[in-house]
Amino acid sequence: MSEREQPETTRPAVTPPRSVPDTPASAPGASPPSGLRRELPAEVPPAAPRTASGRTGASEAPRTAHPPQVSQKPQASEAPAADGPGEPGLTGRRRLVNGLWPPRVTRAQLIVALLLFGLGFGLAVQVASTSDTDSALRGARQEDLVRILDELDDRTERLEDEKQGLEKQREELENSSDQAEEARRQTIEKERQLGVLAGTVAAQGPGIEMTIEDTKGTVESDMLLDAIQELRAAGAEAIQVNGVRVVAGTYLSDADGGVSVDGNKIKSPYRFKVIGKPQDLEPALNIPGGVVQTLEKEQATVTVERTDKIVVDALRAPKRPDYARSSSR
Repeated sequence: MSEREQPETTRPAVTPPRSVPDTPASAPGASPPSGLRRELPAEVPPAAPRTASGRTGASEAPRTAHPPQVSQKPQASEAPAADGPGEPGLTGRRRLVNGLWPPRVTRAQLIVALLLFGLGFGLAVQVASTSDTDSALRGARQEDLVRILDELDDRTERLEDEKQGLEKQREELENSSDQAEEARRQTIEKERQLGVLAGTVAAQGPGIEMTIEDTKGTVESDMLLDAIQELRAAGAEAIQVNGVRVVAGTYLSDADGGVSVDGNKIKSPYRFKVIGKPQDLEPALNIPGGVVQTLEKEQATVTVERTDKIVVDALRAPKRPDYARSSSR
């Protein structure tokens, strides 16, 4: 047979997914081309026509047939698991919890936490102490508050008077014609004042008398010391307790059946003779939570009387210092 008489078997053995137009046959008796494309599934290859010799056209098919194309699109099953309807993504609250727990504490954070704790504890203690101090004034009566204010005003006035007295002395020294004589006079006056404070000279003047009767034996030395300190703060210039002069170096201690003042044992009733301004001394003892209320809680009886003349005649022997000497020339 000639080449024209042999039927053409150029159809590929496997058809790709896309359709390929059929090649018209040139053999006689073949059907004319219909102009329509024939599509076959990629999974089912078309049957090859048999030749006269009984062999299939697959053996004569060209060896350059292209393999079927494989789609590169991701399948639905390959989608991330987080996008599925059964596993929702993490919420903001869950992320915050995961970030805070378990805690990750560093050394610097631990030190800062300890410092803040100490600061907060100190502030709490300070607030508590301030509230305890103010509780007595908050519970005080109106007349007690007025008395405390009057006492503060009297102390301020006393300090102003002392300031004016010192300024007057300075002016007298500067303006005096005989400055030596004026200095000598002021020195003698100052020595008398210091003698009163040191207990080496007797003193008299207005003041108060306070008597403490301790029938139960509950009054201790610290209570009497509180009374002395309160009187000094109110402006007491000379104090005498049961014939013992109280000075700057006076000490008190408990003794059998009484109290020891500078080694001198005294017993109840305790009589205080105090020289100073009565309008300042008496309110200082009667303030809320003060000396009188404290002693009355111990079942002691306290009486305070004002008088125009108080004599403090108990004396202390002057003590010469062993090492200190005057530096003035």
